[in-house]
Amino acid sequence: MTATTSTSESKSSEPKSKVIAVVNQKGGVGKTTTAINLAAALALDGIPTLLIDCDPQANTTGGLGLPRDEGRLSVYDVLVGQNPAKDVILPTEIENLSLLPGSKNMIGANLELVTAERREYRLREALEPVREKYPFILLDCPPALDLLTLNALVAADGLLVPMQAEYFALEGISELISTLDRVAAAFNPGLALEGVVLTMFDDRTILSQQVRTNLQEFFTDKLFKTTIPRNIRLAEAPSHGKPAVVYDPRSRGAEAYFDLATELLERNGRKSSSQRQKKRLILDPIPAPREIVPVAEEPKKKSRIWPFSR
Repeated sequence: MTATTSTSESKSSEPKSKVIAVVNQKGGVGKTTTAINLAAALALDGIPTLLIDCDPQANTTGGLGLPRDEGRLSVYDVLVGQNPAKDVILPTEIENLSLLPGSKNMIGANLELVTAERREYRLREALEPVREKYPFILLDCPPALDLLTLNALVAADGLLVPMQAEYFALEGISELISTLDRVAAAFNPGLALEGVVLTMFDDRTILSQQVRTNLQEFFTDKLFKTTIPRNIRLAEAPSHGKPAVVYDPRSRGAEAYFDLATELLERNGRKSSSQRQKKRLILDPIPAPREIVPVAEEPKKKSRIWPFSR
């Protein structure tokens, strides 16, 4: 009797499925890179994860090695009600990672849904039958506040905001928070800020440090401790159709996304099952400056101004 009770209590205490929209109204901040690698890192940790490509550019789909096929079922077919999500979800080469692919057809959804009933709730309602299968569902949103993004925000429980360490990013903070408040008030009262993660971060610059300090003061504990550095492997991986955490798991970029996944799990009351050891950087001692040997100056050439004089 005691064992049965404890078992039932442990099951009821387990966190439910969580839908996280990776969103920023500014483009080029690493939304797709973050969505792909964070989802892959969660899946590699043994957690069934669903990644949804809500962007008509379908970069998330291509980044996982799937061709951008307009004839294939996609998020468009789910939004317009032609097919249920379970028939559109595809497996990937990564165990525990599934994909709801995007396509260029999704551009038409912005027009077709204008007069549709409950147009803002299409994605939310479509995900209800499959939510219990995935502890985490990540939505890669386009860099625009259109019906596709609105559907993602209404379907989400939390927002994950990738942001570059620059002052233009700080200027967009108020607009982003205003958007969150409006959507929460009108369509999704449970919508909250999951967190802000700094991407393309260079801790050697004073600017990056200043922006991080400002964000820390503004967001407090909502700013992730993990930062994503500038890393060539993160840029190379999509051309190979793989997340960086698979393409080069020992790269600085991949290590950062593994750390981000671990931090996300901790924030949601879950423990990481990964035994991955953090890579420690060993810095070589700075060599002593060499003796400067003076170099004889070459004779300067006379400047020639048009018209050339002989």
